Amino acid sequence: MAVTIPVKDGKIVDETASADSLSSSSKTSNSSLDKEAFLQLLVAQMKYQDPLEPTSNTEYISQLATFSSLEEMQNLRASMEASQAADLVGKTVIMKVSNASGDVNLVTGNVDYVKTENGKVYLSIDDSLYSLDDLDTIVDNDYMDAVNIGEDFEEAVKNLPDVNKLTLQDKENLAKVAMAYDSLTDYQKNYIQKYYSTALEKLTALVDQMNQLVGAAGGSEEDGEEAEGSDGTGDAEEAAGTE
Repeated sequence: MAVTIPVKDGKIVDETASADSLSSSSKTSNSSLDKEAFLQLLVAQMKYQDPLEPTSNTEYISQLATFSSLEEMQNLRASMEASQAADLVGKTVIMKVSNASGDVNLVTGNVDYVKTENGKVYLSIDDSLYSLDDLDTIVDNDYMDAVNIGEDFEEAVKNLPDVNKLTLQDKENLAKVAMAYDSLTDYQKNYIQKYYSTALEKLTALVDQMNQLVGAAGGSEEDGEEAEGSDGTGDAEEAAGTE
């Protein structure tokens, strides 16, 4: 197809401004050509074509087919994003968000609901909306629970006295921590054994020391079994022994 220079009122029109405008409008936030920009280019091509050598119908049909294919791909992508976002409701995610100065912040929280606005999908986290494009990590809920429990376990053991300072008065607090550990799931216990082994070793040493103190104080064999069984310390000793 021949390209002509537009003439208005007998003068050549300067296309620099209009070309820049068209180029600017054809760029989206992700530097890709969307269907609106494609349509604008097609209209511009029809407007400035050489009337003596017009574009053939076959070429127009080919361009329209390309436009339709582009539109279908964009609609399919939007549908897939909406479906992906819907599956995230109730899950814990980590968003990587950039501020105006370019600094990147990580936002962690549960997805409350999904909202579509101006063709973009947003996730609601703690009453704030974040673009699905900022999604960095999807966290398994069981893993997140284990992380929180591990931190609490470490803090609870830290508040217990050292082995050489343990007394019979600490028996109740020690039993509570040991029973809390025994009540955990296997997944949570394995997580603690892997990432909080130092705290678990301390708990096991405290349990052994407490049993010795009870025995030295003249506790009966039945009391000793209660300290190891009902106080919930048996699993803690076994876990430390397997490491």
